[in-house]
Amino acid sequence: MKLSDFDYPLPKELIAQEPAEPRDSSRLLVLRDGIEHRRFKDILEYLESGDVMVINDTKVLKARISGKKSTGGRVEALILRKVDGNLWEALLKGKTKPGMVLDFSGHRAKVIEKDGGKALMEFSEDPSLIMEEQGIYPLPPYIKEYHGDMERYQTVFAEKKGAVAAPTAGLHFTSKLMDSIRKKGVGIVHITLHVGWGTFKPVKVENIEEHKMETEWYEISQEAAEHINSREGRLFAVGTTTVRALESSSMNGAIIPGAGETDLFIYPGYEFKSGMDALITNFHLPKSTLVMLVSAFAGHERIMNAYKIAVEERYRFFSFGDAMLIFR
Repeated sequence: MKLSDFDYPLPKELIAQEPAEPRDSSRLLVLRDGIEHRRFKDILEYLESGDVMVINDTKVLKARISGKKSTGGRVEALILRKVDGNLWEALLKGKTKPGMVLDFSGHRAKVIEKDGGKALMEFSEDPSLIMEEQGIYPLPPYIKEYHGDMERYQTVFAEKKGAVAAPTAGLHFTSKLMDSIRKKGVGIVHITLHVGWGTFKPVKVENIEEHKMETEWYEISQEAAEHINSREGRLFAVGTTTVRALESSSMNGAIIPGAGETDLFIYPGYEFKSGMDALITNFHLPKSTLVMLVSAFAGHERIMNAYKIAVEERYRFFSFGDAMLIFR
């Protein structure tokens, strides 16, 4: 398929600039036999005792830090991931080159390698300390001005630090809603996939099969795998990141526990192996790999029609926007 097959017209005013309050008051488009328009808290009505819902418990790092070059010029770094020791991969904003030493409020980092905006940096100490002291959450570029509580860019079940973007489908859940889901007899299983900067990386090739995904680290415990594999009901995945982790560890319909990196690219024609029955997700950017993933899950024509209706019904799009519940 071609990149243009995943484009759709989206008025700028539908790009959500702030989250709904409370979290579960956001709208929910349910795509089943037809289309239903609900509120996210109504998701409880679609779950049954014996079902299993898998969530991504990654936690967003305060990964955006500001510093200076020796000349006094400003530079900004988005810390991506640890490579080895105090060697970290980062995206740099500002003119830099290999050999430069940057100062982040008294913490130093040397640029070792540079490839476009991506750099390999050697820090004088663990940059986690710098991020805790002065870092900010790296909100997506389409959120222009947000002055609210930055913790709204974390899920209520975020536990394991390592992401540079939130698993946004999880942002709609409240602790109270999670308790209600458990009381209904639905199993809630935690897995981890640290969302990387590649989630915002545009697809630049018209033939989508030529696109290369950035790797992301994931982990599925023995306990999580056993819970999923022994379920009596349906399998619900919360978010595209959860889908990629499940599919990266699936074999013959079973989830295999383990940890590693995945660059799995899911687009129409992909055959799902994990036995997923439903997907909870947000509305994604035109021509993005995430639109391609949900199209693979539910059918291209079905998804593009649902997006058309969502625009007509004035749903709010992207990270702080509304949600979909998609049944296969």
